[in-house]
Amino acid sequence: MELIAIIGVLIGIIQAILIGFDFRRNRQMMKIMYIVWPMIGIYFPIIGLWAYYVIGRKDSMKVNAKHDQMQHADKPFWQQVFVSTTHCSSGCALGDMIGAPIVFWAGLTIAGSTLYADFAVEFILAFLFGILFQYYGMGMNTKKDSHLADAIKSDALSLIAFEIGMFGFMLLAHSVFFEGLHPNSVLFWFMMQIAMIIGFATSYPVNWILVRKGIKHAM
Repeated sequence: MELIAIIGVLIGIIQAILIGFDFRRNRQMMKIMYIVWPMIGIYFPIIGLWAYYVIGRKDSMKVNAKHDQMQHADKPFWQQVFVSTTHCSSGCALGDMIGAPIVFWAGLTIAGSTLYADFAVEFILAFLFGILFQYYGMGMNTKKDSHLADAIKSDALSLIAFEIGMFGFMLLAHSVFFEGLHPNSVLFWFMMQIAMIIGFATSYPVNWILVRKGIKHAM
C-alpha cells in the first residue's frame, strides 16, 4: 500500500508540474486558473491531466485575428460545470492541504480528538479559499462587498458538498482502514487524494444544479 501511495502522490506532483509548464504556451483567460489546474493535477491522478488538456486548453486565451479580442472556446454544459466545480474543489483542497499539517504540528485537538480538530480547521480554511477562488474566478472587484456576497451565495453549497464527501472518506480512512494516519506519511496524502476525488464527485451534482438554475455562473 505504501508503494501505491508513493506512486499516486508522485503522479499528482508530476501532473501539476506538466500543467505549469504548459501554461507558457496556453495562457488562461482567468488568472485564478493558474492555481486551479495544477491543484486539480495534484489530487486527481490521470483524470486531472486529461481534464486540463481536454478542457483547460479550451479556456486558454484565443485572440481573434480580425477583431483582436480574447474569446472563450465553447464547451458542452458538463464541461462548464466541471470547470465551475474545479474552483470550489481546488480552494477546498488547498485549505485541506494547509490545515492538516497545521493541526498536526501544533498538536491541536477538539474533545481530545486530533481528527475533529483537523475537520474544523480544514473546513474553515477550505471555505475561505473556496470562496476566494470563486470570487476571483468570476472576475470580481475586491472593493465591492456585494460581489463577495454573490460569491458566497453561489459557492457555499458546493463547498459544503465537497467537504462532506472528503471528510466522510477521511473518517473511514482514520477509523476503519488505517490507524495513526498523519501528514508526515505518504499514505496520509494518498488518502487525501482519494478523499478529494470523492469530494469533487459529491460537489459536481450540486454545481450542476447551481449552474442550471443560474445561481452560479457557467465557466
